Amino acid sequence: MAKKSSIIRGTLILTMTGFLSRFMGFFYRIFMSHSFGEEGVGLYQLIFPVYALCYSLTTAGIETAISRTVACKISLGKEQEAHHVLYTGLLFSFFLSCISTIFLQDHAAYIANQLLGDARCQQLLVILSYTMPFSAVHSCICGYSFGKKQTKIPALSQLIEQTARITSVFFFCFVIQKQGGTASIAVAVGGLVLGEMVSAFYTLHTFFRPFSRPQKKNATRSHFSLSGLFCGLKELLPLSLPLTANRVLLNLLQSIEAISIPGKLRQYHLSTSEALSLYGVLNGMALPCILFPSAITNSVSVMLMPTIAEIQTSKTKKELADLIKKVTAACFILGLSCCLFFLLTGSFIGMTLFNSRTAGKFIITLAWMCPFLYTNSALLSVINGLGMTGSTFLINAAGLALRIGSVFYGIPRFGIRGYLWGLLLSQFTITLFAVFVISASVSHCKTK
Repeated sequence: MAKKSSIIRGTLILTMTGFLSRFMGFFYRIFMSHSFGEEGVGLYQLIFPVYALCYSLTTAGIETAISRTVACKISLGKEQEAHHVLYTGLLFSFFLSCISTIFLQDHAAYIANQLLGDARCQQLLVILSYTMPFSAVHSCICGYSFGKKQTKIPALSQLIEQTARITSVFFFCFVIQKQGGTASIAVAVGGLVLGEMVSAFYTLHTFFRPFSRPQKKNATRSHFSLSGLFCGLKELLPLSLPLTANRVLLNLLQSIEAISIPGKLRQYHLSTSEALSLYGVLNGMALPCILFPSAITNSVSVMLMPTIAEIQTSKTKKELADLIKKVTAACFILGLSCCLFFLLTGSFIGMTLFNSRTAGKFIITLAWMCPFLYTNSALLSVINGLGMTGSTFLINAAGLALRIGSVFYGIPRFGIRGYLWGLLLSQFTITLFAVFVISASVSHCKTK
């Protein structure tokens, strides 16, 4: 009962902050579409595969490993060892992120010209590189908090990051326009850096503040040492390396997918400007609408993984099966409701918010994947919580293979519709594979 209440409480906190953050981001994207244009938004989206790849290599796997390891340590009453895990992961991730920053700056021209196919991305990549160290600090501390099922730091840091990013972009655009100039999309990328910087300083200050007050009896400092570092690495690396490899390989595939879309649209007889505009509408307008309600399922997924790991440690198999069934059913019902909503209101949303009929058409088509998209985040979180990270990679790789196939074979023949059909098929495939893996795993556990 305590585990369920902690999931519900944490999910509610993360959902409220997630909705508020997405609400802010939603209108921020409307502002971006009017201020920088569809082509500018397309350039903005074009650099994100590079960011996702660097983040996966330096931080994502370590954050997940910290969360799962800390959850197991806390369930066994080993809080000092949980601190060692955090310190080890934080140092390791920060070191990797600094290397990533230097590498990205040195090779920005090559990546922009040869991989992204647009020289205008070079400046954006250099600016974006500064987010890496701050993102590492922010993510590792949030991973530790999720492992302890404490959502205050992650929730507030998300809101602080979003607020700092949006207000800074508003401010700089206002100043530039007052001076008679035109703001470029580089201003929006600079806002990303400032948002991550502010969020990192907040998480550091909030996490270490209790340790600076020795009069508080419940604030016990864990002294870090070389032995603690080696012990932390010994526990983190076996889990984080597969996770990191999985995320890097998946993001490589996602990067191939994202970078290839504008080129394949040109093969469909669209100009470079038209291809970037269509790409910007899809990724900067339509998909954020579809993903807006997923704040709920993402919150459930974040709280679910450490809970699954804890239940698995305590060997309560029936509780594990019941929890998975209830969470999966709730996410699927939410997805069905959102599917109906977007089918009825897609055209209205596209014209009213973005002044784009194309965005409305995309929203209606993508609405059909809501039941599977929202359920998949919970299902994959369960698989990670069970420690089956290899299965997660294979499932995601299968879905991405279908999407990449739709890019290379669907878009040249059917235009952007071919890619949208590929998105729907990939989400359905992921759901089927994930359900099969979890069912087999839970059935095997019950026979022990």
